[in-house]
Amino acid sequence: MLVSCRRLLTALLQAQKWPFQPSRNMRLVQFQAPHLMGPHLGLESGSGGGVINLNAFDPTLPKTMVEFLEQGEATLSVARRALAAQLPVLPRSEVTFLAPVTRPDKVVCVGMNYVDHCKEQNVPVPKEPIIFSKFASSIVGPYDEVILPPLSQEVDWEVELAVIIGRKGKHIKATDAMAHVAGFTVAHDVSARDWQMRRNGKQWLLGKTFDTFCPLGPALVTKDSIADPHNLKICCRVNGEVVQSSNTNQMVFKTEELIAWVSQFVTLYPGDVILTGTPPGVGVFRKPPVFLKKGDEVQCEIEELGVIINKVV
Repeated sequence: MLVSCRRLLTALLQAQKWPFQPSRNMRLVQFQAPHLMGPHLGLESGSGGGVINLNAFDPTLPKTMVEFLEQGEATLSVARRALAAQLPVLPRSEVTFLAPVTRPDKVVCVGMNYVDHCKEQNVPVPKEPIIFSKFASSIVGPYDEVILPPLSQEVDWEVELAVIIGRKGKHIKATDAMAHVAGFTVAHDVSARDWQMRRNGKQWLLGKTFDTFCPLGPALVTKDSIADPHNLKICCRVNGEVVQSSNTNQMVFKTEELIAWVSQFVTLYPGDVILTGTPPGVGVFRKPPVFLKKGDEVQCEIEELGVIINKVV
């Protein structure tokens, strides 16, 4: 009886925290296939599974994630119906995964947002979020190549939890913030440390925003599919060796606080991406420093969200 009461209490608390009832792991993707014209929207059938073509299920649905998110509950309810139906699945080998969001209005990034990453640098934990950005042109797909720019000799890895905005908002209260979130995905915040730390007046933008410096994916996992985004194992492997290993519970500012902070300055739009910071283990703070080189393979993985794999060329 006591166990049943605890379960009921947990269920009630979760219902208050998230606005939708949990779905069967909704993993929204953008993809291409040889027999299809242009990009399509789909559902990844479980992490590492094939793809259900949402546009075939309902041809009236938009074919880009930003447009899909802009239509809100109307399109999400179609995706839920598709998830519940026994629909044909395109084999993974027959599709090309794109980033779950392409051409967002903005990509907002957060610096030094892991307690253990601050300790690694021997710097104090920030009292306010440290915000910078990448241009949307830096976004590539979950299995695309990262191109080493000739201008940099110090390209580094950073695995990050990315938040994808689902509803427009400005001056959002932290208590209301999750109502503006569509879901989460894995991000690789590739960083040219020479440009970030020494060039361009030590402003971070150019070092963070070279083309291909923002792999995302493999799917937008809706918030109602995740038990707790702030208690997920997060890791990065370079050529199979674990270089970063932590948990999102180490984040200084959680999703709600970040949305409240950023929305004081800018309007957040559906499809906007917020990269929430990286744990310790990046190359620049190793002794001696280690940087990415041609032929390296970087795997960024977050529990419940999946893994992205990017070859360095």
